[in-house]
Amino acid sequence: MYLIVDSGSTKTDWYAVDFDGKILFSTQTLGLNPQVLSSAILNERIINNYEIYQNRDAVTHLYFYGAGCGINSTVERISKVFQEIFTNCEFSIKEDTYAAVYSTAKPDESSIVCILGTGSNCSYFDGKKVYQHITSLGYILMDEASGNFYGKQLVRGYYFNEMPSQLSHQFEAEFTLDPDTVKENLYRRENPNTYLAGFAKFLIENREHPYMQKIIHDGLDRFIQHQVLQFDNAKELPIHFVGSIAHFLKSDLEKAMERFGLTLGRVVKRPIDGLVDYHISLLNLKA
Repeated sequence: MYLIVDSGSTKTDWYAVDFDGKILFSTQTLGLNPQVLSSAILNERIINNYEIYQNRDAVTHLYFYGAGCGINSTVERISKVFQEIFTNCEFSIKEDTYAAVYSTAKPDESSIVCILGTGSNCSYFDGKKVYQHITSLGYILMDEASGNFYGKQLVRGYYFNEMPSQLSHQFEAEFTLDPDTVKENLYRRENPNTYLAGFAKFLIENREHPYMQKIIHDGLDRFIQHQVLQFDNAKELPIHFVGSIAHFLKSDLEKAMERFGLTLGRVVKRPIDGLVDYHISLLNLKA
């Protein structure tokens, strides 16, 4: 059995495929980002899923694409967790940008592939290999135009009294915003990036408001300037996006791309479907 896994910070999609490429089951767990979660929490989130745990001994290959898997230390951490659970298995662990590429880019076609979900990232795909010019330093310093970036702008705007009063009252009604709760979630609990991204729903629901439009506009422009335009040939290539923020803010994304003279390619909410198709095609080539 093959397990094909796409993991963000918020959620993880799992698909089990047999050796003939037939999908056996699919399931979901919470996010498995080894940059912000301990080994114990990673382990718990996996083994608490009935389908995964019941089939763990049948898994021979696990292809994992995850947020936070861009450096050796985090890859080693989650690899050790997998080794304890899937004892008859070979592992391939890559950062989530590869999932974005495999689910959007055509083989042998050069393109730029971006992630706008809980976090954000940008890569160049030459049709064979994936390249990044910027090493991500995570949700505190980078991740522009992501869910956690926009969540941070909303909380700051609320506390600095910049948010218009009507929106501020709505914001208060929807979220618990007392300082103790906010600081507890940011500085003492796991997944502070996911906590911040949870506020982005409010931005999406009210995206037509001028205040929200400015926040959206500024975030997308910063992402394009710092990430997309790092590639000299960006204006000559299709630029694909994956992630919930790209999906729900697609019309704003289209306008931002036009402002910079860029070509918007595919916009995919969940890369797992294209990722599964990619791996099944590899199985068919082997057959």
